[in-house]
Amino acid sequence: MKQKIILTGDRPTGRLHLGHYVGSLKNRVSIQNSGSYDEMFLMIADAQALTDNASCPEKVRNNIMEVALDYLSVGIDPQKVHIFIQSQVPALTELTFYYSNLVTVSRVQRNPTVKNEIKLRNFEANIPVGFFTYPISQTADITAFKANIVPVGEDQLPMIEQAREIVRSFNRTYAEVLVEPEAVLPTTKAALRLPGTDGNAKMSKSLGNCIYLSDTSDEVKKKIMGMYTDPNHIRIEDPGNTSNNPVFLYLEALATDEDFKHYLPEYKNLDELKAHYERGGLGDVKIKKFLFQVVDGILEPIRKRRTYYEERKDEVNEILKQGSFVANKIANQTLHEVKEAMKINYFEDEDWLKSSKSNF
Repeated sequence: MKQKIILTGDRPTGRLHLGHYVGSLKNRVSIQNSGSYDEMFLMIADAQALTDNASCPEKVRNNIMEVALDYLSVGIDPQKVHIFIQSQVPALTELTFYYSNLVTVSRVQRNPTVKNEIKLRNFEANIPVGFFTYPISQTADITAFKANIVPVGEDQLPMIEQAREIVRSFNRTYAEVLVEPEAVLPTTKAALRLPGTDGNAKMSKSLGNCIYLSDTSDEVKKKIMGMYTDPNHIRIEDPGNTSNNPVFLYLEALATDEDFKHYLPEYKNLDELKAHYERGGLGDVKIKKFLFQVVDGILEPIRKRRTYYEERKDEVNEILKQGSFVANKIANQTLHEVKEAMKINYFEDEDWLKSSKSNF
């Protein structure tokens, strides 16, 4: 029976935020608790983070612990998930090098995710090679563990498609060694992309428009009460727009009927709240207060778990060390199979050893 192996991860360039929670972390915990998988790997992608932070490695280094704490605080269980650090698994770098021969420069240039990230970072005229070849590196990360399930956000779909192409090319050229991955998106449309608090299409650490999982209750309240809404909804009696309104987009992704029952009982659900806002007579402050109660209710247990692990960082380091040990063992086995298929396993190949002896 085909194994179900999951790989996912994050770049350690800062603390994780609500967008990460909605887009991936919540789903990871759900998968973990379902038990409907054989193995699950969660990677802290520090090597990838260095491709556009090479001049400030301390930023990446300092955020390894921050991301690990965020993982544990949302409920990732190291007894069920292997949490590891990318740079501590050397086989990933070697696999990246071999796979790079199976991809053309023009193909990477056409990757929509790469194009968008280059534009976002103003790299058009000066792209680091490591950053440019991210799809190849990501393929190495996925295939090293023979992961066939990769939970991602919608913007990562082109990366998974390119990984599938590389797998097919390798298997066709050498041998059927690699497993073709499948992308798994969040189950609800609202969770595909949570906008920034400023109305920007993406919640981003670099744009400073995030609600962090580790934010205090006061910080969360300040950010939510200052959120961008419908600029034409000036007076309470004015009809309001809900379709591109960040406050309502957050509520779509986070609020439940139970939240309405507990915090805003005059409305049964979000549809009723939307209808009132759209016809006028409902102010932004009331909705923002409700959103704060919803978000703070989600973050409170996360904060408590984070405090627990912040006081036990030696334990967190051990979790990362053990996870990296397991990841190394499995990635090395895949590397062995890859080198055997490519016929570059010279000192492990009896035929090659015999033929080399006969030449002397």
